Amino acid sequence: MKKLFLSLFVIFMGSILHAQEYFPKNDGVKTSNSNYTVFTNATIHTSPESEIKNGMMIIQKGKIKQVGAGLAIPKNSIVIDLKGKHIYASFMDPFTNFGIKKPKGQGNPFGGNPQYDASREGYYWNDHIRPETNPLQEFKYDQKKANEFIKEGFGVVNTHMPDGIIRGTGLLVALNNDGTEGDRLLSDASSQLLSFSKSTKSKQIYPTSLMGSMALLRQVYLDAKWYATNNVDYKDLSIEALNKNKNLPQIFEAGSRINGFRADNIGDEFNIQYVIVGGGDEYARIDKVKATNAQYIIPLDFPDAYDVSDPYMANLVSLGDMRHWNQAPSNPSVLAKNGVQFSLTTHKLKKIADLKTRLAKALKHGLDQKTALAALTTVPAQILGKENVLGTLKKGAYANFLITSQELFSKDNIIYENWVQGHKSVINDMNTTDISGNYELSLAGKTYNVSITGKPTKPKAEVKLGETKLGSKITYTNDWVTLTFTDADTTKTQYTRIVGAINKNPKFWSGKAILANGSETSFTAKQKPKETKEDAKKKPEASKDTPKVLPVTYPNIAYGNQALPKSENILFKNATVWTNETEGILKETDVLIKNGKIAAIGKNLNAGNAKVIDATGKHLTSGIVDEHSHIAAAAINEAGHNSTAEVTIEDVVSPDDINIYRNLAGGVTSIQILHGSANPIGGRSAIIKLKWGEDAENLIYKNSPKFIKFALGENVKQSNWGDAERVRFPQTRMGVEQLYIDYFTRAKRYEQQKNSGKPYRKDIEMDVLLEVLNGKRFISCHSYVQSEINMLMKVAEKFNFRINTFTHILEGYKLADKMATHGVAGSTFSDWWAYKYEVNDAIPYNATIMHNQNVLVAINSDDNEMSRRLNQEAAKSVKYGGVSEEEAWKFVTLNPAKMLHIDDRVGSIKVGKDADVVLWTDHPLSIYAKAEKTLIEGATYFDLEKDKAMRRSIADERNELSTMLLKAKNSGLKTQPPKKKEKQHFHCDTVEHIH
Repeated sequence: MKKLFLSLFVIFMGSILHAQEYFPKNDGVKTSNSNYTVFTNATIHTSPESEIKNGMMIIQKGKIKQVGAGLAIPKNSIVIDLKGKHIYASFMDPFTNFGIKKPKGQGNPFGGNPQYDASREGYYWNDHIRPETNPLQEFKYDQKKANEFIKEGFGVVNTHMPDGIIRGTGLLVALNNDGTEGDRLLSDASSQLLSFSKSTKSKQIYPTSLMGSMALLRQVYLDAKWYATNNVDYKDLSIEALNKNKNLPQIFEAGSRINGFRADNIGDEFNIQYVIVGGGDEYARIDKVKATNAQYIIPLDFPDAYDVSDPYMANLVSLGDMRHWNQAPSNPSVLAKNGVQFSLTTHKLKKIADLKTRLAKALKHGLDQKTALAALTTVPAQILGKENVLGTLKKGAYANFLITSQELFSKDNIIYENWVQGHKSVINDMNTTDISGNYELSLAGKTYNVSITGKPTKPKAEVKLGETKLGSKITYTNDWVTLTFTDADTTKTQYTRIVGAINKNPKFWSGKAILANGSETSFTAKQKPKETKEDAKKKPEASKDTPKVLPVTYPNIAYGNQALPKSENILFKNATVWTNETEGILKETDVLIKNGKIAAIGKNLNAGNAKVIDATGKHLTSGIVDEHSHIAAAAINEAGHNSTAEVTIEDVVSPDDINIYRNLAGGVTSIQILHGSANPIGGRSAIIKLKWGEDAENLIYKNSPKFIKFALGENVKQSNWGDAERVRFPQTRMGVEQLYIDYFTRAKRYEQQKNSGKPYRKDIEMDVLLEVLNGKRFISCHSYVQSEINMLMKVAEKFNFRINTFTHILEGYKLADKMATHGVAGSTFSDWWAYKYEVNDAIPYNATIMHNQNVLVAINSDDNEMSRRLNQEAAKSVKYGGVSEEEAWKFVTLNPAKMLHIDDRVGSIKVGKDADVVLWTDHPLSIYAKAEKTLIEGATYFDLEKDKAMRRSIADERNELSTMLLKAKNSGLKTQPPKKKEKQHFHCDTVEHIH
């Protein structure tokens, strides 16, 4: 607090010294500069859409007084004739940490004993919620970094402490090297900043996952509402700050397209419109980006080209990464063309100086110059609510502007000066004569061709004698040119030096030359005529070298669809149909699919306008349903608490996971993505259809049944987590039972509060557990050992509800009779055993024994590879125990559909059900069977012949992109080495970490 007070005092005093003229001055004579500075004969770009030719601008005391043409020049004016130069508003960057160092981390939160509770008192219960953070405590004006920004055209930056999920407020800082802190600080609460990343100032373990961050944000918003509208008997400085900051612009660092959607979903729930800091990949689902109605802050960190010169190393680069290299520079253009308003940022650039080349690349890829200018000026000003004083050149605005030689984004433009709050920073001396151009140099009877490029103050020269390029070096200081170049005879180390003065006419200059033999002579240099606009127009169109951008697919990786599959009317003729209904298996039968539903089953059906598929000799089944999967998710475990019912897998569904496509190739059409088994009470499930190419919301079942993951055994009591982890309750199987009783008892008390009619604090976790108690949410419980399985059934019966499914259930055969009495289903492995201590008693006859005791049985995968072969896993039950083929097939279709309460829609071939069907080349339980076609709601999401064609297309596309990458390398562009990206495969015990 002392540090905060001192910072505020310095700023306060600085502003008083600057602004209050009556303040005593004891170090000299008091003066006040009331002079005007008038700029004349300039093209003034007052905004991206308007300009004033031959205009004038008058500034005084850091503000613009007047802008226009033919203005009267006030007395006490300094007049600067710009002689046709251009004036633009200085740039703004709305997302930086300028002058604020990111705090050093506290180390791995899982290193040593984990910290489960907050380390602060009087603040929110989670250390990663820090809206009270005042960046003034850490801010220190960094003049070196400021000069880097100023050099590239920036006048104002929005900075913040880049730490935590809710990070506190932003500071709006003018890059005025000559001013005081009071001058520079335009706002000490310009915005509120958020992210999904934890604070490095605390080792508090929760949240460990992305879905945990999302759940935490929801709860803190609910708590803020409760705190503001009800009497509470405690003080929470974090919540008070959050409520205080709620009307500020809310800037959310998402970092990727899909995380932007996730952030927007939270914002929509609480009527908050976030400004989203994107990831540069928004182009891949631009329709959904537009639907957020959000303003975006877009980085320009386009990836460098991959060095694919080694074909073996080139195989390490995925097609998706190759595409992103090709498509990323078009991202700003795609956003603009689709009406998404965005600002640009230097965030993620290695150097601020990279902005110019990255921006030029975006312009080359179709970004309109006016849009680019707006993204650097008016849009960031609007985002921060400063559009009347920043980002524009009008009366009353800050005198933040650039003086340039030409239009801002022209190739040869030079930024001469950057004025911030009326203070000038010289970038390039505008009084230096520009000598760039092509010259004929006449010297000692020879004519050399000299090309001078670069900035006036730092020119570059290329010297040729005929077609021979000579080594050269040029300097240009105080209107004197010195040029040194080598001899055409490369066997000799000889140099010629010339020195000449540039007078008023740079098109012709002369001077003294010292030849290689030491003799002196004179030279003349005559500039060749420059190319006119008319000359440029005459050039062939190909000379513009417009980059080729490959089309986006859905998803935008290998095997993505060029267009999303659509439902078709299809008639399968003469198939062997596995109905999973009382009709059993029907030979030589037709199935008509219409409007996404199964419309008819029988022989000799009329196709009408339906597409006919000859299924003679083939088998048609309902799609496989996997009751226990961990594919298509960005997180699986929230391991930060012993109960995490507040989190949901629906928040982190990943529609771009290639395992979706691979599962479709194995005939899988529906899965339950379960939370992991890191805690006794885990998170909520997502039940999805594998609609490859759709976004996350369209994968999730409409009116989806509600499920939650519970877990028993070694994982939840952290038996294999290491000695340092032995601090969280429970650490024994007995403790697991008591935890359930405790949480359900608390949920009952919460229900009493909720039903009392009195105000109550809404608790997401308790609401979910109440759904369980009231039969509105079903439990899938990770289980192995007989005693624990029996225990949880008794706990459920004590609280008058039933467990829906025991998953894994490898000792189910020991108490199958009790399971049947309780009414719980068993979703098991076919023949996994002995992979850890608590499964030593597992047997491959488990599924059959439970089935024979009238337990509803399914075979699940819990593995992204096994899920592709669940048809073969089901067949093992025929071997182990003699289950009929038809019943075995139900283990992966109808039975898991019943477990998930979706059997009214899928799981069998029945008129009226969803047309989620698979056409197999052979008997579906055979190891030789392949899924020839996999349909969901009548749309074909996998086709064996199309897959073969896609493989050829992928090879062709990789070859085309590799050629582009090699061309980029050979043209001198920076490259990066290929690196293999290991994709994390999630299982029940996978604990991921967010930082």
